[in-house]
Amino acid sequence: MARRGGRREYPRSARVGHLIQEILAETIERIDDDRLTLVSITGVDVDNELEKAVVFFDADDPEGAMLVLDELTPRLRSAVSREARIRRTPRLEFQPDSAIVLGDRVEEILSVLEIPPPETD
Repeated sequence: MARRGGRREYPRSARVGHLIQEILAETIERIDDDRLTLVSITGVDVDNELEKAVVFFDADDPEGAMLVLDELTPRLRSAVSREARIRRTPRLEFQPDSAIVLGDRVEEILSVLEIPPPETD
């Protein structure tokens, strides 16, 4: 990535993704719905045309959270449109963050293994 004046230049889609992540996290926090209590927005990938944003989330109940987020998509997209001030608001698509699920699985496997401590001299 090119540098100008000591700052990194990020693709527009990455900047918009970060902005959408912040807006969605704040909006979800303000929504008074107990089903969203343990939902965290972990990342957003926006395509180069800014038509679609894949929103990754973590939750204790991913299937239940997906239902709630799908139900609230029009409200969340409206918040993004209002606060981001971008010409075109991407379509939001929610997906559980598989990296967190995989990380939890790795920790589970490691906790079962009996690994001896490293030998010290």
